[in-house]
Amino acid sequence: MTLEQIDLLMLVVAATVLVSVTAARVASRAGVPMLLAYLGVGLLLGENGLGLRFDDAALAQALGTAALAVILVEGGLTTRFADIRPVLGPATALATIGVLISVGVTALGARLLLDVPWQLALLLGAVVSSTDAAAVFSVLRTLPLPRRLAGLVEAESGLNDAPTFILVLAFSATGLTATSPLELLAKMIYELGVGGAIGLAVGTAGMWFLRRLTLPASGLYPIATFACGILAFAVAGLAHASGFLAAYLAALILGNARLAHRRATVSVAEGFGWIAQIGLFVMLGLLAEPRELPSAILPALAIGSVLLLLARPLSVLLTLLPFNVPMREQVLLSWAGLRGAVPIVLATIPVVAGVGGSEQLFNIVFVLVVVFTLLQAPVLPWLAQRLRLSTAGLGPDLQVEAAPLDAIDADLLHLGVEPGSRMHGVYLRELRLPPPAAITLVVRDGTAFVPEPDTRLRRGDQLLVVTTSHVRDRTERRLRAVARAGRLAHWHGETGEPERPTEAQPPHTTATGKPPPAPPAAPSGPPPSVLIGSAG
Repeated sequence: MTLEQIDLLMLVVAATVLVSVTAARVASRAGVPMLLAYLGVGLLLGENGLGLRFDDAALAQALGTAALAVILVEGGLTTRFADIRPVLGPATALATIGVLISVGVTALGARLLLDVPWQLALLLGAVVSSTDAAAVFSVLRTLPLPRRLAGLVEAESGLNDAPTFILVLAFSATGLTATSPLELLAKMIYELGVGGAIGLAVGTAGMWFLRRLTLPASGLYPIATFACGILAFAVAGLAHASGFLAAYLAALILGNARLAHRRATVSVAEGFGWIAQIGLFVMLGLLAEPRELPSAILPALAIGSVLLLLARPLSVLLTLLPFNVPMREQVLLSWAGLRGAVPIVLATIPVVAGVGGSEQLFNIVFVLVVVFTLLQAPVLPWLAQRLRLSTAGLGPDLQVEAAPLDAIDADLLHLGVEPGSRMHGVYLRELRLPPPAAITLVVRDGTAFVPEPDTRLRRGDQLLVVTTSHVRDRTERRLRAVARAGRLAHWHGETGEPERPTEAQPPHTTATGKPPPAPPAAPSGPPPSVLIGSAG
């Protein structure tokens, strides 16, 4: 490759990334999931668009698998173990037993509705039964769900790639005759067991190593941490075990290990994750042949309807029976099974293996992902509100800005006083945040000022709270409690836990069943003495 060709390649890559980022911004404002914007860029660059030709399914499978590994490592590094620890049992069940139920029901639907051979029906069921980590992480982390429920969906999406990948490989290579169900089950148990053990071992060893490693530049720590997650993926692959599970578990351990420069590591991991997502979806858009997609619309709608309305709800209902998950949460879980790049990448496996009808299977999966992502993702916020599962008080805009606060190991929290929040009318001193947490800035009507203890909060205020890591959870709970029950939240029995109240106890209800007193109205005049600062 000549220098001129390298320059041209870099130009195309940089322009593609910039176009994808711009398209993602436009899609976000329009309420369309960003992954569809990336797929659209790929289709635009393809043969029927700007003329770039890419039809190598084997290369797409290899690059797609590597990109999924990067996405899973990023997901593990940015997931708080405290959020998913209480739901590891149901998440594991959904990622294994739930997947098998979904595969069986979807395959039966494909067999009856499309009249395809059993091998192709099972392949179709296995390919579309995996929820996509990239889609779930990008959508749910902007949706104010209770931590336990959001953690369950995220953990399932991080864990269920491995079983579906094993099933797709098995059905592509052997069909229904060369391997018995017991042999397939034994293979799955081996790959998941060994992959999980490798992930735990590499994550623990990486944590021990990085805590004792002194590097000449802080920027090397994020790279070393991310490399440990990729190492787990590669080692598990060489052991013929599940690299996806190994990468996710190793990254989960490292992301919760209080390593040096953890916040920088999270930022770098998110950057790698975005690059992998953009590259993956653009590549899959290039791989698709738009002229062949119309014939796949009706089959995709049929299989997608079976998956969304029957297979997914049935798998959630049967799998979660032992865990006493409320029915309204099961409804949201059934709808939140988002599909994305994972099914499209998995659909390349039977194409590479030469399975008959696999090209049409790829087209069906591509159309299914696009149509049902457009259907499911925009409805999730509305559905969460209708089911009373949206978290009040602290909205989805709770952010951590860590770069300037590393020296004191502090977090910067951002929250708003929402229209229905009982924080309205509360004086700052009445918040009683655990020391050394403090509200350092209030933005009101476009003007920023430093508050004093007798500053009274109003609806629409935006607050910046500085808190050290060891009191962050207590600070968040106190803020939630006041937002839900007012200044006397503790007296009313409100602890500020992330989970929403149960059906039997409506929101903003005291432990005795009586609603707390309404907060006093904000004064009509100017607020008490404050130091007015620049709005910036």
